[in-house]
Amino acid sequence: MPQDGREARGEERLTMSGARLIGPLDGSVPLTFTLLLRRRSSLPERIEGILSPAEIGRRFGADPASVFRVKEEMARLGFEVLGADSVRRTLSLRAPADLCRRVFGIELFRYQGPAGAPFHTYRGECRLPDTIAPLVEAVLGLDTRPLVRPRIRIFPPAQAPAISCTPPQVGELYQFPSDLDGTGQRIALLEFGGGYRIEDLKVYFTTLGLPVPDVRAISVDGTENAPSGNPDGADGEVALDIEIAGSLASGAELLVFFAPNTDIGFYDAILEAVHGGWSVSVLSISWGEAESLWPASSLRAVNGALQEAALAGVSILCAAGDQGSSDGVDDGLAHVDFPASSPYVLGCGGTRLLSSGGRIVEQTVWNRDGGATGGGVSALFPLPPWQKNAGVPPSVNPGAFCGRGVPDAAGDADPSTGYRVRIDSQDLVFGGTSAVAPLWAALIARWNEALGEPLGFANPALYERVPRSAFFEITSGTNGAYVAGAGWNPCCTGLGSPEVRPSSSIYTESTDEAAAPGWRTLFLGREAGGLPSRACSEPEGGSRTLQKRGVSLEKDRDRAGGSKLPSPGQTNPTPAASRPARNRRPLASDPSCHRSQDDLRRPADRQSFLFARAVHASIPGTLRLPKSKRSLP
Repeated sequence: MPQDGREARGEERLTMSGARLIGPLDGSVPLTFTLLLRRRSSLPERIEGILSPAEIGRRFGADPASVFRVKEEMARLGFEVLGADSVRRTLSLRAPADLCRRVFGIELFRYQGPAGAPFHTYRGECRLPDTIAPLVEAVLGLDTRPLVRPRIRIFPPAQAPAISCTPPQVGELYQFPSDLDGTGQRIALLEFGGGYRIEDLKVYFTTLGLPVPDVRAISVDGTENAPSGNPDGADGEVALDIEIAGSLASGAELLVFFAPNTDIGFYDAILEAVHGGWSVSVLSISWGEAESLWPASSLRAVNGALQEAALAGVSILCAAGDQGSSDGVDDGLAHVDFPASSPYVLGCGGTRLLSSGGRIVEQTVWNRDGGATGGGVSALFPLPPWQKNAGVPPSVNPGAFCGRGVPDAAGDADPSTGYRVRIDSQDLVFGGTSAVAPLWAALIARWNEALGEPLGFANPALYERVPRSAFFEITSGTNGAYVAGAGWNPCCTGLGSPEVRPSSSIYTESTDEAAAPGWRTLFLGREAGGLPSRACSEPEGGSRTLQKRGVSLEKDRDRAGGSKLPSPGQTNPTPAASRPARNRRPLASDPSCHRSQDDLRRPADRQSFLFARAVHASIPGTLRLPKSKRSLP
């Protein structure tokens, strides 16, 4: 995407739809904001291997000398320095509005948002002094309007749907590996408002017969877990994310990062997940906004943070939007949602899912009752190398730009065939592509458990090495400007929904060179009955608040006795105490599941090997290896 390599500029801000101008911002009002410094060297566009957060900071953070120089200059100009971080490239400052006006050459105004909350923003280009402009990439935080929206859809309680499922039932329809639960994984959920209630989680998971997941509320930039009591808003998003991820990966730890709904809040939340020492392997983001409504400097900053996360081996799942091909922009053009359009994430679209007898009977593009899956062609990001053979069409907009196709994959999102959840003491049915991001996050957490290491940025492997039959293709429906078809779905549902089953050709002999070039099948044996299941431990209850590197962390340790999900109509699930313990044989001890280090240095081979190994570890099947490697070490 276009880069401004000479000086930091804050472009003219678009007027927020529905906002009311109050007037100029009082010059004495103290403003807190952040300068984002330039990297000492550019991040690689192609993700090749995994680097530790420390290595990423050392190689691609800001030069400490530049940080010192900018800090000294801003202090000389009268700004209060609140903190500096060369790894995250941030310099936090505070100053009265009048000083910001004089130094940056902007006009600051106060508005009232459509929901009644006040915010401030600026007009004009935000310029820095010539002495430090080449060292700074962006000014973040001077615009405090709500940046992103949750991608949820509530089914009206008065219209009880004839079809709805619990998240585990949806996982069973997609045939998630039943002997994996994400144990040992940490899933990060990014939230920009609202909150959850521990009491709701206890009731919900106990009703499902599952252990209450280990959930931690992590405060970023002072934003806390603060449920509002309104399920059709941020509370609904937060609870939906936790309940889907927690029920489909019940052994994983859920880290819920609460951050301000601003550009700096979004940026800080991602980098806290990566650089905060949390050992996150999966990141789910169900909030977004149309690319065209993001300020360019803010979008560049957040995309860079996502690129760092992918380089650190974090798999990132993002909702693709719920307003069809327009993404809610009323200008007659097609738009895609960011961050789902970032080339460093797996964009998640939506389907309408119909089933019978525990099997999928029909899956179409979600477009019903005023909601539809987002998707289209990015106007900012060019077509990634791993999508070149996917069949991404040119944009329907004037100019027919050949950009990044969105989404990459899909799952059930229609609220009329939606997910049963509990939010603000109410049992409701929700849908939206917000549900699909945590669904895929839970599946990847299960695969990571099987691997014993992060799958990481898997898009190249999913597009280039994994046969199409590993996905349930969605060939019927439209999201407005784009119509579904065979193969990669033209900007509606991408590759399709997960179809994790032994009968898929990913696990059987195949000579389809286009689907899996140069690969052969190596069948691997298993103990009779497959891998045993792990028992759920039940630590003592209690609640505590922790402090870590200045970040507030609230951890709830209360768990309910776990049990298997009851089948439809079953009222007495098997208690956890009566289930046999799972003494899984560590995958690392199986020499047949390993490749030489020379092989794994090739990123495409490494990712496709990890994907195949994860599938093998979760389902009796096969492992594909390059034909050039006829033997295993």
